[in-house]
Amino acid sequence: MQAFTGFSYIHALGGLYVGDMLTQLFFFIVLLLLVGKFAWGPVMNMMQKREEYVASEIESAEKSRAEAEKAANEAAEQLKQTKQEAQKIIEDAKNAGVKQEKDIIESARQEANRIKEAAQEEIQNEKEKALQALQDQVGSLSVLIASKVIEKEISAQDQEQLINDYIKEVGEER
Repeated sequence: MQAFTGFSYIHALGGLYVGDMLTQLFFFIVLLLLVGKFAWGPVMNMMQKREEYVASEIESAEKSRAEAEKAANEAAEQLKQTKQEAQKIIEDAKNAGVKQEKDIIESARQEANRIKEAAQEEIQNEKEKALQALQDQVGSLSVLIASKVIEKEISAQDQEQLINDYIKEVGEER
């Protein structure tokens, strides 16, 4: 066996040097402290920043998705409303067309009735004028016949012939 010369050569079971192990343990702890202070902290900060970046990107993507969904819903609602408005405009135009058609037909019917009534009035007036003219001619014819009858005594046959002649004259004058 070897003689004890210091802490680094203490002998233990199995041929291991306890001093070397303690030295290595000491340097390992120092290394852990240095890594913890100079490497682990910055790595953890970098990982934390990366985690925050990823979380913010996920949150931003979620917001964008929600905004896109909201915009799509609004667009769909606007499209629906626009379709309803277009349908209402079409329906109003149809109703206006039907109403205008009815108004035109009613106006034409009224105009036709007015023209018909005016024509009937004109026919009635012409008829009255013709009757008045006929009465005037019959009156003058009667006077003429009476004067001729008075002028000469004629037979019934001559009188009938005279009336027929005057009726023919009256017909030619018209």
